[in-house]
Amino acid sequence: MDFKTMTIEELEARRQAIAAELDNDDADLNALEEEVRGINEELESRKAAETKRAEIRANVAKGAGTVKKSINEEEKTTMTIKEVRALPEYVDAFANYIKTGDDSECRTILTKNSSVSGNPGQVPVPVVIEGRIRTAWERTDLLDLVRKTYVKGNLQVGFELSATAAAIHAEGTAAPAEETLTLGVVTMVPETIKKWIRISDEVLDMGGEEFLDYIYDELTYQIAKKAKAELIAAIVGAPAANTATAIGVPAIAGTPTLSIVAEAVAQLADDASDVTVVMNRQTHAAFIAAIAGNGYLFDPFEGLRVRYDNTLPAYASTLTASQTWMIVGDFAGAHMNFPNGDEIRIKYDDLTEAQADLIKIVGRMAVAIGLTAPGHFVKVTGSGN
Repeated sequence: MDFKTMTIEELEARRQAIAAELDNDDADLNALEEEVRGINEELESRKAAETKRAEIRANVAKGAGTVKKSINEEEKTTMTIKEVRALPEYVDAFANYIKTGDDSECRTILTKNSSVSGNPGQVPVPVVIEGRIRTAWERTDLLDLVRKTYVKGNLQVGFELSATAAAIHAEGTAAPAEETLTLGVVTMVPETIKKWIRISDEVLDMGGEEFLDYIYDELTYQIAKKAKAELIAAIVGAPAANTATAIGVPAIAGTPTLSIVAEAVAQLADDASDVTVVMNRQTHAAFIAAIAGNGYLFDPFEGLRVRYDNTLPAYASTLTASQTWMIVGDFAGAHMNFPNGDEIRIKYDDLTEAQADLIKIVGRMAVAIGLTAPGHFVKVTGSGN
């Protein structure tokens, strides 16, 4: 395999594919190891070459020489948009865009090196920031289980509200009655999640990647965290039964006992196969105490995924039947639609608090969150005792 003819995106994709091949019983480990070594060497070589190009460009800017036109032409025809977004000079330009609100430098680099200049009103984020955004979604661990789409505007998702069961038809007999099917429709309307922070002049003096790490670590994680809270709220606030416009989530009352999780799982539909239990961390501690105190010999969560969310209250005997303390379900039954993509859009404000030498940076993302599959969730509430 000639690595030199492959793009960086293709090299990274092959490296990920090799990781999956390692689990095969007949995998040639020596050959795979050699291939990974070759890919890594090629990536390092390109990184070094790009660093050198950046040095040459910096020297040209300082009057130290000129860059041959052939180099720029080669980059323009061979670099993918992802490779351009990985350039150190693009990272610095994007940081300056966040600091000043002027994206012209980013668009110049994009146009010079590829045929893509960025969408009107929004230039693409650098690869390093794309990784930060992905990490934030992964840290907000329930959201990686939810179905995601990227459809513009409102999204309508149909579901089976009621239907006649299938029937056995013996040959030569009268045809069975025609099926009666009633469909429901969930309409998902995007809303904007916002998070803003103030930064000082000292933060503005940070280098490009360091500055972007500081900004995006906070904004992205907090926005993803709010999206997770809205998902939990949608489940908790769902009606008890399906309607023509909403998926129902039934509720059972109970306490942290050995049987309550199994009772909740028993309420799920047959196609709710990848079950997750969500609760407050303190509630999980109550389960552990119950297991130890009663000498149970098995784990009530065995075979299930357990996740924590402290927007749910910790279990207490005073909780009522209207208060959900645990959710059991298959989160493939939930849906998130990002009409503008799942990037965090940035708005810069250096005027509102200029007298205090502070700058306001707002991150925002449009998302619609809803439940779209019947029988995928059960709420466990207090008993009110």
